[in-house]
Amino acid sequence: MTSLPKPLGEALAPSNVDSTKSFQTRVFQILSDRFGAALDPRDQWGLTVVVASEQLREVLGFLRNDPEVLADTLLDITAIDYLGYPGHDQARFAVVYLLKSQRASSHRLRVKVWVEEDSPKIPSVHDLWKIANWQERETWDQYGIVFEGHPNLKRLLNHIEFVGHPLRKDYPVKKRQWLSTNDPMIDQLEARLALRGYEVLEHVPVHSPSVEETDLLGKPSRIQNNNVGGVS
Repeated sequence: MTSLPKPLGEALAPSNVDSTKSFQTRVFQILSDRFGAALDPRDQWGLTVVVASEQLREVLGFLRNDPEVLADTLLDITAIDYLGYPGHDQARFAVVYLLKSQRASSHRLRVKVWVEEDSPKIPSVHDLWKIANWQERETWDQYGIVFEGHPNLKRLLNHIEFVGHPLRKDYPVKKRQWLSTNDPMIDQLEARLALRGYEVLEHVPVHSPSVEETDLLGKPSRIQNNNVGGVS
């Protein structure tokens, strides 16, 4: 690195080609020597390092805490489905972590982990960044990647009765899945209360609304009819 990251609150100098290249060269050398990381040849615009899933937490913790890197901000977690990708000979899925530093504008990189189709599991990092709790839920919901150790891995974008993972390339895009009940999210509410030291004296039963309550169960709504080309 050409210089150490600045303290929080100080104005950052804009990144340039030289500072970015210096950071990428140095941090890759560290990750290669220490963790056996490899460069992702698919990335032609930045730095993407590929690490083994069993080293993921150690690598991310190092990047977050190392005083010369301080990639302390997790911008996003997402997945890639390489099904049908020309010439692809790796695992079907990859999970990608986008990191940046709040203290050095040139300190940006991506960490990539290959995930096998027959066992799509990697460790959770929700305890390293709070935002990872939501990002892992979204990635599981859309791609079916299981984040082991996550405290509440449940649907985030799709409804609770949804079957499958719609961003997988073999998901039938014209499939319609209607929701017959709401998610009361009582489990999340009770978990938050317990975390704050409250005792839950009575658990609220979760039940689907009756036909009398909705007058919709068992028949498509006007909106549903419009979605499938019916008449309203």
